[in-house]
Amino acid sequence: MKKIKKDQQATNPEANAQATQPKEKKARNSQRAKIIVICSMVVLLVAAAYLNVLLSNRQSKTTLQKQDTATVTVFGAMKSDRDAVRQQTLTYLDSIIVSESSSEDARKAAEAKKMSMIETSNEEVILENLIKARGFSDVCVTMGQENVNVMVQDSDLDSKEVAQILYIVTEETGVAATNVIIVPKS
Repeated sequence: MKKIKKDQQATNPEANAQATQPKEKKARNSQRAKIIVICSMVVLLVAAAYLNVLLSNRQSKTTLQKQDTATVTVFGAMKSDRDAVRQQTLTYLDSIIVSESSSEDARKAAEAKKMSMIETSNEEVILENLIKARGFSDVCVTMGQENVNVMVQDSDLDSKEVAQILYIVTEETGVAATNVIIVPKS
C-alpha cells in the first residue's frame, strides 16, 4: 500500500505540489511569527528606553526641587527664628511699658529699645530686598549693635557680587565694611 502511494505521488505532480504547499505555508507563517515577535521586542525595548529617560529626568527634577526647598527652608527658618525672638522681646518690652509697677526710666528705656528694634527690623527687610534686587534668589540679613550678617543663596560668590552686597549694606546702614559679614549658602 505504501508503495502504491509513493508511485501515485511520483506520477501525480499536482498531488506533490499540494502536499508541499501546506509545508511552505507553515514555514512562511513561522517566519512571519518570528518577524512579529522580533518587531514587538524592538518596540518594547524602545518603549523601555523612553520610559527610563523620562523617569531619570523626573527624578533629577525632583532632586533639584528638594535641594531648592531645603535651601528655601533654611532661609525661611532663619527669618522665622529671628522674627520669633524679636516678637518675644517686643512682647516683653510692651509688658514693661504698660506695667504700672515699672519706673518711668524703665518705661522710657523699653520704649527706646522697642523703637530701635523696629528700625533694625525695617532696615533688615530693606537690605534683603535691595540685595534680592541685584539678582540673588534669597537673602537673610541680621543686624547686631556693631555687625551686619548677610547670608546669600549662592554657593560661589565672586568679588563683584561681594562688592555689590558690601556697597548696599555700608551705604544703607553706615556700618564699616570690616563689620559686614557675608556668608554664601548653596
